[in-house]
Amino acid sequence: MKKPNLQNSSRRDFLRQLTIGTAAVAGGIGLAARAQTNPTIQTALDKLSGKKKLGVALLGLGKYASGELAPALQMTKNCELVGAVSGHPEKLAAWKQQYNLPEKNLYTYGNLEKIKDNPDIDFVYIVTPPALHPVYTIRCANAGKHVLTEKPMATTVDDCQAMIDACKAANVKLSVGYRLHFDPYFKEIGRLAKEVGPFMKMTGDRGFVFGNRAWRVDKLIAGGGPGPDLGIYLIQGACAAAGEVAPVAVTAKQRPKERPDFFYDVEETLDFTLEFPNGATFTGVCSYNHVSDTFRAENASGKNFIDFQQHAFSYGPGTVVTDKGPLQFPRQPQVDGKNCYQQAWHMDDFADCILNNRESVASGEMGLRDIKIITAIYEAMRTGQKVSV
Repeated sequence: MKKPNLQNSSRRDFLRQLTIGTAAVAGGIGLAARAQTNPTIQTALDKLSGKKKLGVALLGLGKYASGELAPALQMTKNCELVGAVSGHPEKLAAWKQQYNLPEKNLYTYGNLEKIKDNPDIDFVYIVTPPALHPVYTIRCANAGKHVLTEKPMATTVDDCQAMIDACKAANVKLSVGYRLHFDPYFKEIGRLAKEVGPFMKMTGDRGFVFGNRAWRVDKLIAGGGPGPDLGIYLIQGACAAAGEVAPVAVTAKQRPKERPDFFYDVEETLDFTLEFPNGATFTGVCSYNHVSDTFRAENASGKNFIDFQQHAFSYGPGTVVTDKGPLQFPRQPQVDGKNCYQQAWHMDDFADCILNNRESVASGEMGLRDIKIITAIYEAMRTGQKVSV
């Protein structure tokens, strides 16, 4: 059977970006290694001290950047949208007009290195497909810019480590786009885990029905299917409920595909379990062929629990119940009808991390942890065996 093409222009554009980026990184590794002796980078905090808001450039102007991040940046208190990076001149022109961006703050993937000479831009939010996150993280770090990169952090463990190493060498901050860590409903998982002790039994289901083909079902670009895209939310919830510890072993099984012609390159639905050092377990499913968004954590007796009955990981709030009753935090303001306050809180927090020289709770190390787990899940799916993390 001949495999259908994934939007040929998109794939060609991806490969072109990767080629440009790889060449730039290869030429810039030495700069990253020398960054700690670079006085410009070493005195970055002094230069920021007089700023009321830090400047943000969005790299990759797709749906998430335009539909969530740009509106969120109209809500932020510690940072503001000042620049953009894209391989499409028409997008840059549109963003320049819509957000009144200066021409000097607009960059292409080919001239990204020039961003190092722009004091308006303090950090770059990378919003490309996952396989490109390492390239642009390293390029921005080499240019002395702090980096917030979308999740999943990358498609391989080695790439995650390279991103962490480059940012440390360049003395810049790194955070991963785990917006839920700044949402009061999700934070309640960790708070309760501390209050009543780590939860011992967790379950979850995250899925939606995929329509037209896109990069998310191209293994080269996405690194997998619903595993790294949706399963990573379940992993985040399970680790939080277990007391922010990582699992020690996983099992996984791919369900038979109902649409094999569509999901020829990646899994369609994936069942997996996580086993934690204290004996706690998580059992979950992530899918591109059914709609669900639930998560539940309980102690051994079931007496103490938190149950996200809907909108567990998407934009809510949904229905969240604990053994003490329903949770109801105040609703947050919207921008253009969108519930993008999670992203606004994250970007404000990252700006505060930069200004006060602290590390983000959504750190590069957390992103690396999750890709190690995803990698083990895929190995378990491939072999049918339990795999250590």
